[in-house]
Amino acid sequence: MGEFEVHRVRFFALVPAGVRCLACLPRAARLALARTDGAVEVYNFSANYFQEKVIPGHEARSVEALCWAAGERLFGAGLSGEIIEYDLAGLRVSRCVDGGGGPIWSMAANSSGTQLAIGCEDGSVKLFQVVPGGIQFERNLDRRKGRILCLSWHPSDTHIAAGSIDVLRVLDVCSGQTVKRIMVNYHVQKVKRECIVWSIAFLSNGTVVTSDSFGRVQFWDWEQGTLQESHTVSTSAALSLAVSEKEDSIIVGTSSGATYQFQLLPVKMGSLEKRWVRTKPFQHHTHDVRAVAHSSTALISGGLDAQLVIRPLMEKMQKKGYDAVLRKFTFPHRRLVSCARKARLLLFQFSQHLELWRLGSTEETGKDGQVLPLCRMPEHLLQLKSKGPEHIYCSCVSPCGSWVAYSTASRFHLYQVQYEGNSISVKKVPKVPKLLLPAYQLQFSTNSDSLFVASARGSVHVLQLLEPGGCKHLHTFRPPSGSPEAVYLLASSADGHWLAAVGGDWTIHIYNLKCFKHHCTVPMYSCAVTALAIHPVTNNLVIAYSDQQLFEFSIPEKQYTAWSRMVQNCGLHKVWLERDSPITHITFNPKKPSHILLHDVYMFCVIDKSLPLPDNSALLMNQSTLKQLPETARHRQLHAFKICKKFQPLLFADLLDENCLVMVERPVLDFKTQLPLPIQQKKFGT
Repeated sequence: MGEFEVHRVRFFALVPAGVRCLACLPRAARLALARTDGAVEVYNFSANYFQEKVIPGHEARSVEALCWAAGERLFGAGLSGEIIEYDLAGLRVSRCVDGGGGPIWSMAANSSGTQLAIGCEDGSVKLFQVVPGGIQFERNLDRRKGRILCLSWHPSDTHIAAGSIDVLRVLDVCSGQTVKRIMVNYHVQKVKRECIVWSIAFLSNGTVVTSDSFGRVQFWDWEQGTLQESHTVSTSAALSLAVSEKEDSIIVGTSSGATYQFQLLPVKMGSLEKRWVRTKPFQHHTHDVRAVAHSSTALISGGLDAQLVIRPLMEKMQKKGYDAVLRKFTFPHRRLVSCARKARLLLFQFSQHLELWRLGSTEETGKDGQVLPLCRMPEHLLQLKSKGPEHIYCSCVSPCGSWVAYSTASRFHLYQVQYEGNSISVKKVPKVPKLLLPAYQLQFSTNSDSLFVASARGSVHVLQLLEPGGCKHLHTFRPPSGSPEAVYLLASSADGHWLAAVGGDWTIHIYNLKCFKHHCTVPMYSCAVTALAIHPVTNNLVIAYSDQQLFEFSIPEKQYTAWSRMVQNCGLHKVWLERDSPITHITFNPKKPSHILLHDVYMFCVIDKSLPLPDNSALLMNQSTLKQLPETARHRQLHAFKICKKFQPLLFADLLDENCLVMVERPVLDFKTQLPLPIQQKKFGT
C-alpha cells in the first residue's frame, strides 16, 4: 500500500436525522424513507439496497406519512397540513395540495392506488382521488373528536380502520359512516392514563391489529368489536407495525429500540387452527423505532438513532447472496465533504449551513502508526448559513480554495473567498446565471477556472469563473436521446478535456469540453453508479457500481480497457462482492498511475493494477493483519487489493499530495451522545 501521512479528521459534527416513516413498494423493489428533518430517500433493493434518490428536507415541511400510489408515484403528508407529491426523476417536490383538516398525522393508499385517505388533527378522515398530474379532493368521511394518528385500508377497499386516543374506529368507505367504535382500554382495570393507538393494520379476514402506548399488540374482530388476542411486547410504547403481503408475519417497533416479529403458526402440527406467536426479538436500535416495513424477504426498521436496518428472513432465502446479509445504514450514500487539495481545506455540508476548515500541520516525522504532534491546529475559517427554510442539495469548494458554491431547491449561490494573512473575507458573486434548479451535484475543474452544475433532465451547465469575482454561462450539455432523470454524479478530467455525467437512469455520458460536444456513452450496466473518476494521466474512467463491480473505460478509445476486461473475465473476490456498503469516492495518485484509491464507510482501499487479482482462495485481509504475518507468508498473499479498516465510519478520503491523505471520520457514539436519552432497560445482574 505504501506509507502516507494521514490527516485524521474527526471534527465534522454531522448528526444524521432520525427515520420517521417508511413505505415499501414490493413490485418495484423500492423503499421510500422520510427523516425527521423532512428529507426523503429512495432505496433500490435490486441495486444492492443503494440509496439511489435523495430529496433534501425543508424546515416548514415535516413528513409524518409516506405511501406509494398509482404505480410508482410517491406521496407524503405532515404537520404542515399539505399532501406532497414527489418528482422522483427531478428529485424535488412536484406539487402540494392542502388537506383541509389541519396537521396530517397519517395517510394510506387503497390497494389499487387510486385513492388516498388522510387522518387529520380535526378528527376527520378525508379521501382524495389520484389522477394524472395530481390529486383531487373527493369527500369527507365521518368526523369525530380526536386526531387520527393511523389509518389502514381493508384489502377489499370497502372499509378503513382509524386509530386515535383510547379508541379505534372502522369506517364504511361507501357511506362514509363509522360502523364500529372500539374502546381499546375497555379490558384494562383502573386506567389512569390515556392509551394512544400508534399504528394499525386491517387484515383481509376482518382482523384489525393495533400497537399502542401501553406496549401492546392487539388483535380485534371489528364486526363483533371484541378483543381476540393481546400481547404485551414492551414496558414502553409499541410505536409501529407492518404486515407482510401474505398476512402471515408482522413486525413491531418499540420506543425501547427493540423490534419483534409475530408469525401466524398452527396451534399444533398439521392443525388448521392458527394463532399469532411472537417468535423473534431483535435489538438493532438504541432509540425509538418509529417506522417499520415488511418486504417479501426482510424485516425493515428505522429508528431515531438514524439507522435503517434491513434484516433478512432466512427461511425465505433460496441461496446465500446480497439479500441474506444483515444491513445497517446510518450515513448517506453520497459525499457531504469536498476538499481543496492545493489550499488544504475541507468544506463540510450540513442541512442549512456550510463549514470551511483548514487542516492542521506537523513538522515531525515518525514510524508507521505513530501519532505526530501538530505545530498548527485545524482552524474553522468560515460558516456560510443558507437563508430560508430550504435545505442544501449540494456544495463544493474549488481546488485552490478561492471559490465556494452550493444549491438549494430554488437558489444557486457562488462565493469568492479571499485570504489575507490570518484574515478571511467572503464575497457573494452577484447576478449568477439563471440555471435549471435545483443543482444536484457541483464540481470545479482542476485549475479552478470552471464550475460544472448537474441539473434536471440530464443536463449539465458549464460556468466560467471570472476575476475579480464573476461568472458566465458557457454551455449546457444534454444527452443526445434526452432524459427525464436528474444528473447526480460528475467527474472531470485533470487536463480539462472531458466531463462524465451520470443520471438517474444510470447512463454515463461523456462530453468533450474543448468543442462542447457529446463524445460517447458508456455501455449500459444493470446497477446504479455509486462513484466515478477520471484518471489524471490516462483519461481512463473508473466506475464503481452498487453491486461492487469495478469497470475501467478508456475515454479516448471509447471502449473498456484491457485491465477492465481481465477483471470481468477473472471476477472479483467473493468477500469484496459481498460487501454491503457502496464505494462513495474514487481518486488517483498521479505519481503512481497504476494505483486506484477508493473507499466506502468501512474501509479504504488501494488497488494496484500492476499486481494480480486475488482469487477466492486468497485472504482479502486488512493491512494491519497482513503486517503480523511472516515475510514469506506476506509474499504469498501479495495481490492487487490493499485494504485498511482503521478509519471508521469513513465519510470521506482523498489524496492531498503523493504522500498525504485526509480521512474524515464520524464515530457513531459521537453523534449518539447528542440524541435524546433512550429509554433505559433493566438488564439482569445490574
